[in-house]
Amino acid sequence: MKKILMLAMAFIAVSGIAFAQVDLSKVKDGVYFAEEKGFSSSGWKEQAIIEVTKGKIVSVIWNGVSNLPGVSDKKTYAAAGKYGMGKASKIKAEWDAQAKAVEEYIVKTQNANLNKFDANGHTDAISGATLNVKVFFDLAQEALKSSPVARGSYKDGWYYAEDPNFDKSGWKNSVVITVVNGSIVDVLWNGIGKDPQAKSKYVQSQMGTYKMNAKNGEWYVQADRVAQAIVKAGDPSKIAVRADGKTDAVSGVSITVPVLSLAVEALKAAK
Repeated sequence: MKKILMLAMAFIAVSGIAFAQVDLSKVKDGVYFAEEKGFSSSGWKEQAIIEVTKGKIVSVIWNGVSNLPGVSDKKTYAAAGKYGMGKASKIKAEWDAQAKAVEEYIVKTQNANLNKFDANGHTDAISGATLNVKVFFDLAQEALKSSPVARGSYKDGWYYAEDPNFDKSGWKNSVVITVVNGSIVDVLWNGIGKDPQAKSKYVQSQMGTYKMNAKNGEWYVQADRVAQAIVKAGDPSKIAVRADGKTDAVSGVSITVPVLSLAVEALKAAK
């Protein structure tokens, strides 16, 4: 009996069968958002945005943000020919084009519950998409099972800004802000080094090579706390900064927070 149960669980893991599919008739009107909890080995964190009106999916967006240095959002990066999927793909289509095919499929079929994937997350159900789509359908279902994003005052989109110059330690800050339904839903604070071949500040910090001796945790840990505080506040200008560049408004943060003024700068385009 135990062996049969294990085999069944293995089959479910490979086929991608979902136990609780989304019933659109029970989903309230609104805009829904979900993203991966962390970055993949390639440096990306996928995001899903689904808009529902009167029980129907009317808009789908698949995008992502990266811990790579100096990168805005995944669609912009791919559209500029920097992602490289166009050359590697057997259908010679870049990531943004394949993501669009997935978006259009969901709106046309109203099927956010697709669950037929191979072991690598691929499907034959969507023409023009040979990439791993399971990651997005998992996020789409997660989004639709959550609460809709509250309406905010910003324009939707991905907003990027970076410092004009490197500081004395050889870094300059960067920020990517994701706005959905007018509200800030994600903030990524990172750093770019003078060496163009070097990994970003966020990644170096995770790897332990940034070597910041701080009682409140490594740089990326504190950076994430500031980012979460911006999302919660809904406006980076609401977080007070001391004369020394630090803040008492975010618990567990002892580093300077230049990202706050940089975030304000990035959001000027969202007004």
